[in-house]
Amino acid sequence: MKEHVLVTGAAGFIGFHLSKRLCEEGYTVTGLDNLNEYYEPSLKEARLEIIRRFSNFTFQRIDLTNKSSLDQLFVQHRFHYVVNLAAQAGVRYSLSHPYAYLESNVHGFLNILEACRHHPPKHLVYASSSSVYGANQSLPFSVHDNVDHPLALYAASKKANELMAHAYSNLYNLPTTGLRFFTVYGPYGRPDMALFIFTKAIQEGQPIDVYNFGKMKRDFTYVDDIVEGMVRILLKIPEGNTSWDAHHPDPASSFAPYRIFNIGNHQPVELLTFIKVLEEKLGKKAVMNFLPLKDGDVKETYADMADLEALIAFQPGTSINEGIGKFVDWYKEYYG
Repeated sequence: MKEHVLVTGAAGFIGFHLSKRLCEEGYTVTGLDNLNEYYEPSLKEARLEIIRRFSNFTFQRIDLTNKSSLDQLFVQHRFHYVVNLAAQAGVRYSLSHPYAYLESNVHGFLNILEACRHHPPKHLVYASSSSVYGANQSLPFSVHDNVDHPLALYAASKKANELMAHAYSNLYNLPTTGLRFFTVYGPYGRPDMALFIFTKAIQEGQPIDVYNFGKMKRDFTYVDDIVEGMVRILLKIPEGNTSWDAHHPDPASSFAPYRIFNIGNHQPVELLTFIKVLEEKLGKKAVMNFLPLKDGDVKETYADMADLEALIAFQPGTSINEGIGKFVDWYKEYYG
């Protein structure tokens, strides 16, 4: 067996795919999740059923806000790597349920940092989000840009994670890497994401809400490409940047063992083009309800991938046409 990895949010979309890949690579994987009801728990159980087939996978039902249970887990096991993907997701949900984001994303992440402080892994990798770019309109989004103007509490909670990680990297020499995900999609995806919502509605002959009248672009990134990048970055343990300049601070690195990376497709796709490909794969036309831009949303996301490409030769290889096709095939098989 290779080394031991803790994956939080293991029953979630990205956590499931990462856990499965790590098991296939021969790592010992402990998956943690609270199996909450933000969306249908049956989908989370279905993901778990698949990864539980691996003898090198064990599951722990723990909420990150339960500090004593989390600490006990770290005492019982020697985790060489920790990947924190557990979080309250969704920009729009944060408008109506703000406290869920502070509890899960801030309080929960603090418990992870404290556990790693007292039982240090080689590397803590954690999920940030492209939403941290907020009001920034300089494209493509660069990790070297300032990101101090979030448009929703979800984005603010992810920015807080990056700041908290830096504090622990500085104080306790804890190597941390934050990954800003860009609109991840694929089989077993989240039901609150656009691809899932659109597919369900089109299949059922229901209209879909198309915000900003379709004039939006997203850097859609297929989940297998995301996982490939994560597996590679896990072994790239950050060190302090000896050329970091406090008079001209670079937000993406530090004198501490801390790094931030975008992880996206570097190919923004207009929402109407995305819907057109989905219509082709489903063999059905969408009934579109055009609406203005929703609070908290941004018009375009576009990942500058230069830093990650330089470090791990990351090259996402799944086109929108291929990726949507794979999702539709899964959806039809899963839901009959």
